[in-house]
Amino acid sequence: MSLFAVTRLEWRRLLVRPLAWVLAALTQAWLAWTFTLLLGGFLASQIQRAALPGGPGLTDLVAVPLLGQLAQLAFLVVPLLSMSLIAGERRNGTLALMVAAGVPASRIVLGKYLALLGWLLLWLLLTLAMPLALAHATHLDWGKLAAATLGLALMLATLAALGVACSSFASHPAIAAAAALILALALWSVNLGARMAGIDGGAINWLAMSSHVQPLLRGLFSTADVLWFVLLIALALALAARRLDADRERG
Repeated sequence: MSLFAVTRLEWRRLLVRPLAWVLAALTQAWLAWTFTLLLGGFLASQIQRAALPGGPGLTDLVAVPLLGQLAQLAFLVVPLLSMSLIAGERRNGTLALMVAAGVPASRIVLGKYLALLGWLLLWLLLTLAMPLALAHATHLDWGKLAAATLGLALMLATLAALGVACSSFASHPAIAAAAALILALALWSVNLGARMAGIDGGAINWLAMSSHVQPLLRGLFSTADVLWFVLLIALALALAARRLDADRERG
């Protein structure tokens, strides 16, 4: 079975799972309501902002906060979507069939990861469509919006990789979801204690996901931030593949 076949199979499973559709509907409804409130506040404050040349515009007051809401929802959505990717198949006995068919562990992990990532990027695009629908009527800061979108895409990709890794180690989908949620929250807030102690810019701060997402949301692009996400994604997927290889060796 090729990588494309594994990805297509998992993508079809996501499309027929009621949970994926329910999450998509509920989160998009919440984001649409948030967008309406943000836009209402933006329009209500237009007169005051007209007296401030160079002040924040639609990108700062509507688009980026909307993406911030999506980032918060992602901490719950991604673990729920990823929990059954491998743990569910292990519990149902279908994972053993794929392994017995000679499908490499790396191909299984990467195929499932790509399918989940495709769903998450589509979720991100649907959210972006809301502020982009106003591009013809107002001025958007395309550079800042691109950086914020990149930051959210990298964050979603990282959370997906962590979810796949947790699903590969867990014996039950619920355990995988809880582990992915706890790990994601820990990575996000690992530097809070250091900041409260007055430590900023140290190694503990560098480990925190928030230290790399928030600059991108502000429009500040850094290769070091992108590299942090790439390294964490590679590490999580490598650990997941190694876990499946260990299962294969144990029979």
